[in-house]
Amino acid sequence: MQADTTHTPVAIIGGGISGLSAAWSLQKQGVQYTLLEQSERWGGKIRTELVDSPHGQFVVEAGPDSFITQKPWALQLAREIGLEDRLLGTNDHLRNTFVLNRGRLTPLPDGVMLIVPTKFMPFITSPLISWPGKLRMAQELFLPARTDDADESLADFVRRRLGDEVLDKLAEPLLAGIYNTEPDKQSLLATFPRFRELEMKYGSLTRGMLAGKRSRASAPPSKYSVFTSFKSGMRELVDGLLPRLDGDLRLNTGVRSITQNADESYTLSLSDHSRLTADHLILTTPAYVTARLLADICDVAAELLADIRYVSTGTLSLAYRREDVPHPLNGFGVVIPRSENRPINAITWSSTKFNYRAPENYALIRTFFGGSRTPQTFDLSDQALLRTVRNELQAVLGITAEPVLTRTYRWREANAQYDVGHLSRVDTIESALPANIYVTGSAFRGVGVPDCVNQAQITAAKVAAGLKQRMMS
Repeated sequence: MQADTTHTPVAIIGGGISGLSAAWSLQKQGVQYTLLEQSERWGGKIRTELVDSPHGQFVVEAGPDSFITQKPWALQLAREIGLEDRLLGTNDHLRNTFVLNRGRLTPLPDGVMLIVPTKFMPFITSPLISWPGKLRMAQELFLPARTDDADESLADFVRRRLGDEVLDKLAEPLLAGIYNTEPDKQSLLATFPRFRELEMKYGSLTRGMLAGKRSRASAPPSKYSVFTSFKSGMRELVDGLLPRLDGDLRLNTGVRSITQNADESYTLSLSDHSRLTADHLILTTPAYVTARLLADICDVAAELLADIRYVSTGTLSLAYRREDVPHPLNGFGVVIPRSENRPINAITWSSTKFNYRAPENYALIRTFFGGSRTPQTFDLSDQALLRTVRNELQAVLGITAEPVLTRTYRWREANAQYDVGHLSRVDTIESALPANIYVTGSAFRGVGVPDCVNQAQITAAKVAAGLKQRMMS
């Protein structure tokens, strides 16, 4: 072994929430590890900027602004590392979503769950869906259910069950928007498997949603809101984890290449010209990066990893004096259907959705751009982007004033696309990986923070079991 080569039982490549969660899970099981991150900070797409200005402090999110508590893993992690008193729920008394409909803000009818109405009068009287569209939705109760387990696109499912207008006005901006993807390519089973489950169990998506609503009504109320963050932003989850990690943590350390050794261990050539051998590898890097790293030792898995598409997305947050915003901001924001042909994808009213995001008498507004819907906006200069967004805020919300603060964040090739057949593709990738190599993260079995935490925990458990077996053999 060369003098500049060190050894670790487990090397984790990538210091986002997946890598950090894997490290924490291994640590709890008594496994030593080395965590490598090529950038100068931890957290990946979780990034919060606390902006101190003459007006007060703004909490600006560059990445996710919250996590869903119905998937329990991020919440459990936050409580486990002592952050329960820092959790911050949404202002649910102001919970309302608007849809841009022919250039005008139209409230999402009360009782609509994802794309299905569970209260009929608010939906019937809403102008969001035309009468022909409403009649087409009513037919859903009588359509035969699909009973096979084959994947299909979100668009095909919605058209089949609810019609084209629901796809345009609801499913595309609400559901495809979560994944920054195209509904005609988006895998139903990888993103909304519950829809197929409800269809198969109840014969109708509408009946299934109503049954779920009744079940939740009889359950004790949850202590936490559906979407939860932290008082000083999502960065608190990263900052809460880091001091508790006692492994070998290395920032500014990328992996240049990986070679497989005769004993099924691996040698990593690092960007600082040192070398690291590891018995097990966990790669949490984007699929195309993982593909490059594995190309010399597993061409089958590398080719499949390289086939996972990515898109580039961004956000522009703007702060205003509240008196300069004529709209009441009486909701969480606006989703924008593709058919509206706007240069932005959605707007979140951050200071309405959460407390502590803006000083008193100020509003913080977050706009979304790029992805498959507005890729041309992603490549605008900062100045052109600001002009474009301000024009949109004037058209949609009537804001003409200069913002007191702006922050732009761009995530190039950062959002994995779950195309039809995605889960089968992931199964094939995992089965093709060499011994003692694991992949995990947002490219595989869920893009949200809870999904990434859960995948990392499952992977860490497999690694710990493999190390134990190796020691016993």
